[in-house]
Amino acid sequence: MLKEKYPYYLANKPVFANEDLEVTDKYSGEVATKVAMADSAAIDAAIGAACDAEKACAKMAAYERKAILEHCVIRFRERFDELAETLCIEAGKPIKDAQGEVSRLIDTFQIAAEESVRITGEVMPLDISARAKGYSGMWKRVPIGACSFISPFNFPLNLAAHKVAPALAVGCPFVLKPASLTPIGALIIGEVLAETDLPIGAFSILPCKREGATLFTEDERLKLLSFTGSPAVGWQLKAKAGKKPVVLELGGNAAVIVDEDADIDDAVDRIIFGAFYQSGQSCIGVQRIIIHERVYDKLRDKLVVKTRALKMGDPKDPETFIGPMISEKEATRLEGWIKEAVAQGATLLCGGNRDGNMLEATLLENVDLSCKVNTEEAFGPLASLSRFSDFDDALDTVNASQFGLQAGIFTRDLYKMNKAWNTLEVGGVVIGDVPSWRVDHMPYGGVKESGLGREGIRFAIEDMTELRLLVIRTPEK
Repeated sequence: MLKEKYPYYLANKPVFANEDLEVTDKYSGEVATKVAMADSAAIDAAIGAACDAEKACAKMAAYERKAILEHCVIRFRERFDELAETLCIEAGKPIKDAQGEVSRLIDTFQIAAEESVRITGEVMPLDISARAKGYSGMWKRVPIGACSFISPFNFPLNLAAHKVAPALAVGCPFVLKPASLTPIGALIIGEVLAETDLPIGAFSILPCKREGATLFTEDERLKLLSFTGSPAVGWQLKAKAGKKPVVLELGGNAAVIVDEDADIDDAVDRIIFGAFYQSGQSCIGVQRIIIHERVYDKLRDKLVVKTRALKMGDPKDPETFIGPMISEKEATRLEGWIKEAVAQGATLLCGGNRDGNMLEATLLENVDLSCKVNTEEAFGPLASLSRFSDFDDALDTVNASQFGLQAGIFTRDLYKMNKAWNTLEVGGVVIGDVPSWRVDHMPYGGVKESGLGREGIRFAIEDMTELRLLVIRTPEK
């Protein structure tokens, strides 16, 4: 069960400043707990403390940083059930999805522990011409300094971890703003970090109102901003971030192509997972299903049968696959998209009904290309089907989107696989599976409206470090 109230963390210390933020059980709608919210003075103090901690964090030996991360791994394993239940309550995440996210949290910190002791550099010859004779060089990576992190509601643990863990691995102090709808997971990470001997100021975790978060973006003392969330907010923050580098992990309306040689039953099982796991609230959830005309009818019919069979209800029930969306507002928005598509000629294959913030798993076909279902990010249990006859046309359909996070392709043709990898304007191409697949050490991120930069621990470390060159001249005798 959740505690009655939670503090925020300012410079490594819990602060019970108030009980201003009510966090609801997303299934029952009842208030589950209360959380202290940071004001602008607390955020300013946290940034100052992070900057003061830069030298101490940078001086930490690799084995010390590794020990911090390994402590987190141990404690997260010990608190596994508590963390999963927390996700189930604050995010409405079906318990199996919640357990999966806790497992990924542990993986992410374990990977960071391993990477913390292999942040390497390179020796390079400089004597490429006569004028450089006697010169040699080498470079290494050094921490960029105090970082600002903003994480979203849909993966309250693991998407925070993808910012926090690499920062700890490399020695960057940070301030983190978790989503106000789901702050508890990040605060539990704070509880665990507070058990360590990190330098004072190494971390602050500060739930706050969106309008109060200006300093997270605009403060010039911060050396990096990493944001995960909606494109509308992300690009606006980038415009206001000033000189600091910015990493953006934004949205998508991910597509999967099913070619005529695919194993239909396997594709159906994976598409059901990709479209509807954690109630579709994933930026790489399957939203567009593009099917070869020779297998279209068979695949469509199997998808409809399996979609209708998904159990919707209490996320605490292990049999539940579709839980609540994060809010009734979001469920109502998506219900409106479905109605818009049907009004413009789309066929509702199954689902479409809403009760509060519960929306049935929904499949549509023959959706007009101008409808939001095709052009925007649904972020809920909704996917549309379309058919193709030429593989190149299917690739063009994927690329027609303003987004470019990941794409999945079910094909056994090596040449088509290579063409897709060379042609698709996305951050990642997944063959034989849905775009929703991710493992936590791979480079993950998008292009176009889907963002800038890459996460995945080693790749996040690159953004959180700067190259520092050493040049050595050896005079001739």
